[in-house]
Amino acid sequence: MHTDPFDKHILRLLQQNNRLTSEELAEEVGLSPSAVQRRLKRMRDEKIIEAEVAIVSPVVVGIGITCIVEIALERGDSRALEKFKSSMLQSPEVMQCYYVTGSYDFIIIVNTQTMQHYEAFTKQWLLDNPNVKHFYTHVVMDKVKVGYGVAI
Repeated sequence: MHTDPFDKHILRLLQQNNRLTSEELAEEVGLSPSAVQRRLKRMRDEKIIEAEVAIVSPVVVGIGITCIVEIALERGDSRALEKFKSSMLQSPEVMQCYYVTGSYDFIIIVNTQTMQHYEAFTKQWLLDNPNVKHFYTHVVMDKVKVGYGVAI
């Protein structure tokens, strides 16, 4: 996957506002709209642009609690890891899941409506999972910085 300065400029602009038209992007980066469209198609096809989504305000849809959860597993063999990964993919409350090094095996970001909803989540996905040795929850008090872009 190769990106040149034009691609990088387009990507920076799209990370700020993915609703920019090809014409607007072209004017900003100094290319023709058709050249921008070709570059966008290539970057989408090559998965340089992984997704284009709307970021919805959690509060508007009733999400009141965000938790960062550190999880240690009993067993770390490949089958157990894949089974846990699969369970996290199935949970609608899990926004992000990372397999990590260090004292814990996974770190997940969980959004729930209430603390009772979080408790139900932990019972279903963590406490009743025989391979979860223990987990530690950090409840987010203030989202100081949340970003979805990458530095280009």
